[in-house]
Amino acid sequence: MRMEVVFYGPSQCQAGEMMKILETIITIGELKQIAQNTFGDLVKAVVDIDRNLIAIDGELHSDLEALLLESGSKQNSLWGVNFYPDIKDDDFIEFDTIINLRPSQGNMSRGIDSQDIQRKIISVIDKWVKR
Repeated sequence: MRMEVVFYGPSQCQAGEMMKILETIITIGELKQIAQNTFGDLVKAVVDIDRNLIAIDGELHSDLEALLLESGSKQNSLWGVNFYPDIKDDDFIEFDTIINLRPSQGNMSRGIDSQDIQRKIISVIDKWVKR
């Protein structure tokens, strides 16, 4: 199965429409809209810590991971997160998803064990998500 890689800015984002690799900053309001039309309170995302990209709005983290891989990302740079747009503090980002389970990279849980990788993820998110 071949996926089309689509880069969207916020004005083009329609909640629940399709997976997107962000091209411009997205707001909390836009994330709330996407959450309401999908899972209710969360938006699934995958972050490429080397290319500084975020893919959002997939049913599964693995779908977003595949979208980024097809666009040129490397597997070991991709980490899954959930955004909770109604939460304003550090809990806005949840580091819990099955794609993060990577014994070969020393990550033995669904979370992200490395504080350094967490900091890189937060840095990419801060670039793309206006909170």
